[in-house]
Amino acid sequence: MNETLRSHLNRFQSAGLVIGIIGLALCAVGAFVDADRFFPAYLFGYLFWLGLTLGCFGVAMIHYLTGGRWGDLTRRFLEAGFMTLPLMAVLFVPIFFGLNHLYPWARPAEVAASKILQNKAPYMNFGAFTGRMVFYFVVMSVMAWLLRKWSLEQDQTSDVEPTRRMRMLSGPGIIIYPLTASFAYIDWVMSLEPDWYSTVFGVIICAGQVLLAFTFVTLLLAWFKNYEPFSQYNTRAPFHQLGNLILSFVVFWTYVSFGQLLIIWSGNLPHEISWYLHRIGGSWKWIIGFLAAFHFFFPFFLLLFRTMKRHVRALSFLAAMVFVAHIVDAFWLVTPTFHPTGIRVNWIDFAALLGVGGAWVAMFIAMLKRAPLLARNDPRMHYPAPAQLATAHGQ
Repeated sequence: MNETLRSHLNRFQSAGLVIGIIGLALCAVGAFVDADRFFPAYLFGYLFWLGLTLGCFGVAMIHYLTGGRWGDLTRRFLEAGFMTLPLMAVLFVPIFFGLNHLYPWARPAEVAASKILQNKAPYMNFGAFTGRMVFYFVVMSVMAWLLRKWSLEQDQTSDVEPTRRMRMLSGPGIIIYPLTASFAYIDWVMSLEPDWYSTVFGVIICAGQVLLAFTFVTLLLAWFKNYEPFSQYNTRAPFHQLGNLILSFVVFWTYVSFGQLLIIWSGNLPHEISWYLHRIGGSWKWIIGFLAAFHFFFPFFLLLFRTMKRHVRALSFLAAMVFVAHIVDAFWLVTPTFHPTGIRVNWIDFAALLGVGGAWVAMFIAMLKRAPLLARNDPRMHYPAPAQLATAHGQ
């Protein structure tokens, strides 16, 4: 790895670790001072970074299966991203202490007064919730570990066996990931309002996660492109492809999100429409306008132009726009349940987002530094790894 780049990464890793420690310490203070405000804030911050982790997981498997120049240069970013899954499993633990602050099914008095909650009690209870959470993280963490293991083995041999194993696991993995994520987000988000349901909610979540991962690796590639070994492949082709993929998932995310709204709104059923009424009441309508503009209209319109997708700075700006908009979307998914009359932003929201994010960035960089920045010996790679990567890592 280029020493200048390594130095930059070390500084970012240290900064992330410091920010993470300070942010999580402030979260602990927030939990003690105002538990009712802390747990929704922590859930929001946690779910955003978990979404990026799972998005990297899904996109990596797509690349293992299909190949593509966009993935040749971003594969190590994706792998480092999904290797933060064990950290995210640990960071989920505080949520267990606040289940009664978050979920109606965890409050016995509300369960006793609600026929809906009583009917869901065999599924929505502490034991079942905990068991499913453990299952979600074990399954995805094992899959992530195997994919990373075989990817690093591929660097050491010209044998196609590691490549074959990655493809064989990624096939069912592309099915397991959205199914697991869908059930997880039913538990973690949909059950915040247990009388609401949507059959397309999991699709919206996964589409947003994949879109988030594409914007993330686009920003990283734009930063790394002037450093070895990326500078040897300083071409606009992968950026053009990433721009096309971002455009595709911007459209898909908007399509399924609007489709859910249209069906629920036209049906006008109280148990379904209440979720949206909480999210368009008062000042929450401004969030809808923000997401419409910066999560759809501007990226969609600008990415229609070929020059925009091949201009690295312009594409990076658009990727950053969508990335930030997705933070707002995560906030909009969680917080209106607790503040349906209007936007309420608290310092704990920032502490949770930065605390979890700082820890995530520190581990992401640690994982990124443990392997060559470009994979080797993949028979489908369009960019042969430079000769110096054949030496031991770090030399």
